[in-house]
Amino acid sequence: MKLVTFRVPTPIGWVDRLGAMVGDDVFDLNAGYALYLADQGDTCPQIMADALLPSDMLTFLQRGARAMENARLMVELYKHHEFGHGEQARTGLRNAQLVFAGNTVRLLSPLPTPTSLRDFYVFEQHVKTGFAKRGEPMPQEWYDMPVYYQSNRLTVLGPNDVIPWPHYTKKLDYELEIACVIGKGGKDIAPEQAGHHIAGYLIMNDTSARDIQKREMACRLGPAKGKGFATVLGPWLVTPDEVGDAHALEMVARINGEEWSRGNSSTATHTFAHMVSHASQCEMLQPGEIIGSGTVGTGCGLELDRWIQHGDTIELEIEKLGTLTNTVAKH
Repeated sequence: MKLVTFRVPTPIGWVDRLGAMVGDDVFDLNAGYALYLADQGDTCPQIMADALLPSDMLTFLQRGARAMENARLMVELYKHHEFGHGEQARTGLRNAQLVFAGNTVRLLSPLPTPTSLRDFYVFEQHVKTGFAKRGEPMPQEWYDMPVYYQSNRLTVLGPNDVIPWPHYTKKLDYELEIACVIGKGGKDIAPEQAGHHIAGYLIMNDTSARDIQKREMACRLGPAKGKGFATVLGPWLVTPDEVGDAHALEMVARINGEEWSRGNSSTATHTFAHMVSHASQCEMLQPGEIIGSGTVGTGCGLELDRWIQHGDTIELEIEKLGTLTNTVAKH
């Protein structure tokens, strides 16, 4: 499944909803499940739908496997034209605001406010290039364990959002990354069990203010202001069954339509299983936590010594995960 958070207008203002992409359509899962329960004779279908297939992504993840199974059921019924025992044609579903043409709604970050946001650093080429630019050798510790920093979970952006240009930087950068979302909590998770805790994968653009980041990290702390102003996630959350091997995906970045970066997730030294396991050591992971991979080799302007400019369009495309497009704020 491709799960989304989408925004629709209502008589009382904009409302954000949990949906699934089915072809080019966005299917409102909570509303669809309420209609399904009513058709099954449930006497309080909306109350039950809110409990068993909630209308927002974080609560949905917190409900666990049963909510995910209900979402799959709704998608399968819709795909096979069995929804509502044939009583609701596609036009009727759209009129009932259960299904929307994808170009008529605004997609947000699939998880607008994550529980936490950890970004790892697992691609050797990217890491080596960074240390070389600082005139430093690669530390053995990097090979011994996956390392990460914690970013600002409250400044998440989604597809087509404008990326702000902080007034304190002259070197804004993109970062081409994959992220996973925790769907099942746990502590001291073994690597071989980590896959059971991942709800899905999405594209992540860990935007960076490189000049202030360099100054911060010269003090052996950070990054902070160099990273915390914006992290872009989207366009949807793809469940593991559709992704297959998350470490076999082609990754491309284009700026204004020109390819700048190309890599493959297979070049990661540490896997998502190791990242999840490491993050959970002596800490309880919770549903809705984001774990980013860090930048694939050549996946940012810093490595290329090429810099994005005001008004540029950034497209990050990852096999099976879609394309995440944003523009950079103008002057």
